[in-house]
Amino acid sequence: MTYPLSFDIAAYERDRLVCNAMAALGAPVRSIVQSVNPRSPGSPHDFSSEADYWWPDPDNPEGPYIQRDGLTNPDNFTAHRELMIDFARDVGALAGAWLVNGDARFIDAARRHLMAWFVDPATRMNPDLQYAQAIKGVCTGRGIGIIDTVHLAEVALAVKAAHAVGGIPDSEFGAIQAWFADYLAWISTHPYGVAESNWHNNHGTCWALQAAAFAHLTGNAAALADCRRRLLEVLMPQQMAANGGFPKELARTKPFGYSIFNLDVMSALAQLLSTPDENLLRHELPDGRSMVRGIEFLAPFLADKDTWPGAEDVMYWDEWPVRQPALLFGALSAGREDWLALWQRLPADPEVFEVRRNYPVRNPSIWLAVVPLAR
Repeated sequence: MTYPLSFDIAAYERDRLVCNAMAALGAPVRSIVQSVNPRSPGSPHDFSSEADYWWPDPDNPEGPYIQRDGLTNPDNFTAHRELMIDFARDVGALAGAWLVNGDARFIDAARRHLMAWFVDPATRMNPDLQYAQAIKGVCTGRGIGIIDTVHLAEVALAVKAAHAVGGIPDSEFGAIQAWFADYLAWISTHPYGVAESNWHNNHGTCWALQAAAFAHLTGNAAALADCRRRLLEVLMPQQMAANGGFPKELARTKPFGYSIFNLDVMSALAQLLSTPDENLLRHELPDGRSMVRGIEFLAPFLADKDTWPGAEDVMYWDEWPVRQPALLFGALSAGREDWLALWQRLPADPEVFEVRRNYPVRNPSIWLAVVPLAR
């Protein structure tokens, strides 16, 4: 696919995808049953995680945890989250590489991972999230834990793109599709999912990105329409300031990282909900706000972090930025060669776990294969 900037993303990404896919060929097939959280009441098939910013109370060491916003407790259970992020990384690389070079080893390996996570009764994850971001002494799970599965958005799109060109047999595709249909129904109806969908910051954005990606895979037109309404009538109007910044993210203890994360996710959502006739990154609200304006606000600081006018993040300040997908989607939408050049020179495959956790769009060529941006 060639865009107005004469940029062929499949050709540009081919070598990186193949390199990553070759590494993924050696990765063992593992799902969440490989690790059990002893503090979770869920079964081995239930995803579990614990809230990052909650710590033991020095005044009551055996009592309920207390919050220290922005500061990650290294003793909390993160194994399922790590397994899911590795799974999404490997499936994205394998499917993405197969789409650009057709090596059957890559798609066959991707299928083995997909069947283990979503189909095989011995290893599959249950399609709900009742035990995510638990807090010791407070709760066994929370709605905001749904953000942990944002990495499955790219997996869903990889499945759709690969199946469309014969990479995944219909029987396997139907079984995987059924898992995502069940999970989409759960996040749309369970009180945890409903609460998460109504969050006024990156949590609400991540819910919508997941719902849109899962709806694409399952052919749920009503869910796609609802996500489009949320983007244009809720997320952009309620979260974006007149200058394109996100005040609710800027008020956090990691204002730079959270701003990047929310911009990436919202830009990916706009790209995913675009049609051949309408590019939602260029869509303007009545007062002129748009995703392009959001990228205009943040791009100068991605180019030179020393110009950032706010406080430094309390953790992981040095690790940002990386190859933020908002820059690519924005460049292709607005014809900004400077954004494309910036995207090209930033690191594409970060190794720090916290960055990987907040980097759910690793292979934008997959996203653009599913929904090419309108000219």
